[in-house]
Amino acid sequence: MIAPPAHAAASSSETTAPNSQSKVASKIKQRRPKLEYADLPRHWLADNMFATHLVNGLNLLFPRGERFFVRSVNRYLPFVEDVQERADVRGFFAQEGRHAAEHERFFQVLEDQGYEIREFLAWYDKWAGRFEAATPHALSLAGTAAAEHFTALFADAALREGLLDEADPRVRDLLLWHAVEEIEHKAVAYDVLQRVAPSYALRVGGLLLASSQLAFFWYHATRMLMAQDDFDPARQAEEKAQLRASGFLRPKRLLAGIRDYLRRDFHPWQHDNSELAKAYVKSAGLDESN
Repeated sequence: MIAPPAHAAASSSETTAPNSQSKVASKIKQRRPKLEYADLPRHWLADNMFATHLVNGLNLLFPRGERFFVRSVNRYLPFVEDVQERADVRGFFAQEGRHAAEHERFFQVLEDQGYEIREFLAWYDKWAGRFEAATPHALSLAGTAAAEHFTALFADAALREGLLDEADPRVRDLLLWHAVEEIEHKAVAYDVLQRVAPSYALRVGGLLLASSQLAFFWYHATRMLMAQDDFDPARQAEEKAQLRASGFLRPKRLLAGIRDYLRRDFHPWQHDNSELAKAYVKSAGLDESN
């Protein structure tokens, strides 16, 4: 299929499926777990300041990032003709929208703990918005597909390796619910990209876009939070060493995922970890709580 032009955009009326399509159920389900964070300790991840702020910093990026993913895929929804695929794209939208709302609710937790985050969020929104406005739509879609690969890698590690076992149970519930759904919809953006613009060069460009922006904004978010805490270089070095020893920081995991993504015949479901997600859904009773 010829890729739609970079300026192609879909309004809400253009993305409404015919009645026959609306009856097809998505295999991707939105869940609404009941999550509460009252009196959460400042260093909720193994009493490790660096680890906590590393994850808190990523949390600050999620809401805008999730909504960007939805916008990037939604522009190309009119070109997705398969009924089941369209339904699953809508399931992806529902999951990502719920993630954005829940992680945004976590902002209040950080503010209650005394962190000033609004100035950073305004800066992040300004610069991320400028980057998005200057990026061709097809490249934004490719960046979304790559970013979804990264989140699926993090999700697999969290569920498979127990990286959050020492986290406060309330935040662990938030992150593992998110992890499960990232695995469930990990191929949606990639499949849309391959349908409308199956260029290897574009896919690699998206990987560069996603990795550079993630590293840039994540670094600044983490540094901003650390600067408001008891920033002690010696303690930070000790905590980093503890994280490396525990396997929490494992660059080889990320590099292996990047190598996979760079294979010309790559597809997210070549690594089928759906049973890992299903096992957590069952053990946590996520589908019974909705």
